Amino acid sequence: MRLSDLAAAHVRELIVSGQLRAGEFIRPEVVADELGISATPAREGLLLLQTEGLLTIEPRRGFSVTALSGEDIRDVYDAQALLGGELTARAAKVISAELVDELESIQAELEQANADKDFEAVERLNHRFHETIYRLAGSRKIRWLVKATLPYAPRKFFPAVEGWPEASAKDHRAIIEHLRTGDAEAAREAMAHHVRRAGALLAEHLTASGTLG
Repeated sequence: MRLSDLAAAHVRELIVSGQLRAGEFIRPEVVADELGISATPAREGLLLLQTEGLLTIEPRRGFSVTALSGEDIRDVYDAQALLGGELTARAAKVISAELVDELESIQAELEQANADKDFEAVERLNHRFHETIYRLAGSRKIRWLVKATLPYAPRKFFPAVEGWPEASAKDHRAIIEHLRTGDAEAAREAMAHHVRRAGALLAEHLTASGTLG
């Protein structure tokens, strides 16, 4: 990963998780110090976030956080739900019993990581669960579009939300069951429901924290 991309990912996470609020200013030098990089790639990363609409440049003042709306959050997750649902439906048509068993194993590890509050493992295993399904579907262009939405999903937010680990586990197990039976449309709906519920939860959290504009 380029240093500018690292800087962009760092600040993007702060914004979409609500740690940086609308109107707050952020300087390249601060980002550089936090990441142990020089100011030049830090500034390039902030410029990238400007093109994404997450930051605004104000003359003589620097970069400020652009207000996000609940609709912005829901739009991103609606797109992810549509794309992820399609990939899951395609996977249901070709998945093997062995791969279903692998998903069961991943899910068991994920639930144990949640119980242990090992959020780094939760993040890694959740990504592996989804990526295993999506990769099976093929469809490189759709997978590329899904990846384009992932930076707007805060990595460490969901595991810490009360009730989400249990709800997510229930969703994942429903997805696995529909994949096991080869029911493509049910698998599509289960994945779409799972992703949309995550988006609604994030929008609710950011609204309550006063982060959304």
